[in-house]
Amino acid sequence: MKVIVTGGSGQLGREVVKHLLARGHQVVAIHHSREPLNMHGVKWVRLDLSNGYLFEDLVWKEKPHTIIHCAAMTDVDACEVDKPRAWRVNVEATRSVVRAARAVNAHIIYVSTDYVFDGEKGMYKEADTPSPINFYGLTKLIGEELVKSSDVLYTIIRPSAIFGSSAGKKGFAEYVVERLSTGQEVRALVDQYVSPTYNVFLGEAIAKIAEIKPLGVLHVAGDRMSRYEFALKIAEALGAPKTLVKEARTQEMSWTARRPRDSSLDTSKARALLGEFHDTEKAIKLFVEESIRSK
Repeated sequence: MKVIVTGGSGQLGREVVKHLLARGHQVVAIHHSREPLNMHGVKWVRLDLSNGYLFEDLVWKEKPHTIIHCAAMTDVDACEVDKPRAWRVNVEATRSVVRAARAVNAHIIYVSTDYVFDGEKGMYKEADTPSPINFYGLTKLIGEELVKSSDVLYTIIRPSAIFGSSAGKKGFAEYVVERLSTGQEVRALVDQYVSPTYNVFLGEAIAKIAEIKPLGVLHVAGDRMSRYEFALKIAEALGAPKTLVKEARTQEMSWTARRPRDSSLDTSKARALLGEFHDTEKAIKLFVEESIRSK
């Protein structure tokens, strides 16, 4: 099977590429701002997805069976500050992906987010009504609607709080490891709940989804916990004193954009389909080991 992966050099995209290669698929990976990894067997293409016609030309030439759309502007505050750019990257680029998929009758896998929900309930199921409270969540929801309203086969995947080693801006989990490793305190929220999702396990799950092509929406994420609980688990895996992890509350944060209070996801549908795809304890252990090796 030939697969095009957008955002192929990003935190999630590179794991999707690795798992697709391991499963014997032909991969064309798109990168733009980040340099591609040196992976044997990948055809790397440097391309700005905001120039939609270039991507559509590429798809027409390559004629993939599946397009996995990982590329996105995910910095929540940056999306709130620079809404035109967020719209170009998260909405217009997705529109191009849909047009391209329609032209070659490819299956679309669109990576969305738990931030399409307002966070008032938690443990959201796929059928729950989205109601984003920030511009990032809104752009991702509009992307979902563009995919749904197309006449191509699609799977929309919603993860939550993706963590893993990154080539760019450090995420929360990397920040926690960095601070705790040097004996510094970490302040973590006790009143914001997510379902932390390890990029390696998510990449593997997406590769499987590309093969079985389930249609509709799937929540693919880890277990529900507060940011504080997540930081404690990282401290335990790292062997750092848990006393270094201090409680914080959302009202103390100087965020530009609002965050959902509880955007955790119910993953029972995906587990019935894929089996046990995310062991949170193992994920944190592997992430910490990877973080130590990369120092």
